[in-house]
Amino acid sequence: MDKPEVPAVPVTEAAVPAATPPPGARSDRVPVLAWVIGAVFVAVELAVSGRYGFQQDELYFLVAGHHLAFGYVDQPPLAPLLTRITGILGVSPTAIRIIPALAGGALVIMAARFAALFGAGRFGRVLAALTTACAPVVIGAVHIGNTTPLDLVAWTAVLLCVTTALLRHRPRWWLGAGVAAGIGLENNNLLVMLLIGLALGILFTEHRPVLRTRWPWLGTGIAAVIWAPNIIWQATHGWPQLAMSSALHQQNSAPADYAGGLPAQLFYLGLLVVPLLIAGFVRLWRTPELRFIAVTAALIVLYVLAWVPGKAYYTDGMAPAVLAAGSLAAERWIARGRRPRLRRGVVVAAPLVGMAILLPALLPLLPASDVHDLPVSSQHSSGIGDSIGWPQLTRAVAAQDAALVRAGQPPTSIFTGYYAEAGALDVFGTGDHLPPVLSGHNAYWMWGPGQAADRTVLVVDALGQLKPYFAGCRLLTTFNPPYHVQNDWTDIQIGVCTGPVASWPTLWPHLKHYG
Repeated sequence: MDKPEVPAVPVTEAAVPAATPPPGARSDRVPVLAWVIGAVFVAVELAVSGRYGFQQDELYFLVAGHHLAFGYVDQPPLAPLLTRITGILGVSPTAIRIIPALAGGALVIMAARFAALFGAGRFGRVLAALTTACAPVVIGAVHIGNTTPLDLVAWTAVLLCVTTALLRHRPRWWLGAGVAAGIGLENNNLLVMLLIGLALGILFTEHRPVLRTRWPWLGTGIAAVIWAPNIIWQATHGWPQLAMSSALHQQNSAPADYAGGLPAQLFYLGLLVVPLLIAGFVRLWRTPELRFIAVTAALIVLYVLAWVPGKAYYTDGMAPAVLAAGSLAAERWIARGRRPRLRRGVVVAAPLVGMAILLPALLPLLPASDVHDLPVSSQHSSGIGDSIGWPQLTRAVAAQDAALVRAGQPPTSIFTGYYAEAGALDVFGTGDHLPPVLSGHNAYWMWGPGQAADRTVLVVDALGQLKPYFAGCRLLTTFNPPYHVQNDWTDIQIGVCTGPVASWPTLWPHLKHYG
């Protein structure tokens, strides 16, 4: 078995104390069974990836991929770029979800690697892989082609590289952390939370001397260079990400969000593994060389609970590390017991049972016609209910467009309330020869009205928004998703507005909304 490297570096770079792995952890290799769990995870995600349809963010990113830029008002450019690239394989949910599924498999393997770094044996490493693969937030997040799967991978990769650099005295891993951080920042600016948390975690623990070496700063420089194009874009466009952050705070800080913030964080990781999560955090806190991870996790949890409690999943980039520490604690708990087989069965069964209970609400396993039997909260899940009904909405809008044409009142543009509806019409409506699709939501507002005319506007989910700016607006029909599904796009009003009080360019500044 390979032994950890003995540091042979100058004193200024060897100032950080190295963790001494306990017996049985002389190699950091990931067991074959953990790789098998990762491969099964990817296979299952891909097998069900095309059962329903696109989720709203995927439709938005498909359109954003045809407006390539170094940034957007609501995220950096990486996710739309990758969506554009995977579109080479075809415009289908399965094509878009290949990279997210692989990202999920990578999370499973990195969790096992964390357990190895922490000193777990084979069972602990496999358990870390299993609990991560069964975590509801991982299963649901990597089913969708948006920023979240890449965000989870970036957070985990940065933390893994830093942990390896500190615990194994391999300072060049800081460079890997810099690359991972830079790429992650080109996907989602939320990674800044992790970097600040890590900096404070290192500053206030025994690893502080590493900050006097050049390696963390070289990694920071690499991340800054990779991130620079998006920062320049933000600066030259008035820092719209700050406005987006403020909008998210306002929309996700209701009293109910504060009350449910912490329970939601635990639920997303699996209620039956909460004891493992608690044990993992305690293990990280009580182990001096690992305390920097506990400090980082605590700061991030507190920030999310204070600023955007309604976005509880923002903390879940820390999950693989905490679950790995919990797996180490479970392994040692089993070894201390009189009935190790029973204890082993309990800790293995907990994530599996929890996953089995929640799986129909996380992945499209049921026939679409049966989704209405799920709890309403599950039907509102972005990966389940919100991936049903977009082609039907497009056909409903196209039918109203055709009816207005027959009545001698052809629409000159379509205006939607949200990017989801606009994305659906842009992706599915090409064969219906619809007029230009506009919206004031997020990047659609920044793309502007172009040369679209405003004489007769077909309105989707935005009658209230446009009424102040048109002489007359009337309801034509109301759309509901098929199969009686109660998702976020139930009771959508489709109407028409005529007689604008000003042109689109004049009205446009009044139509912007972020969220």
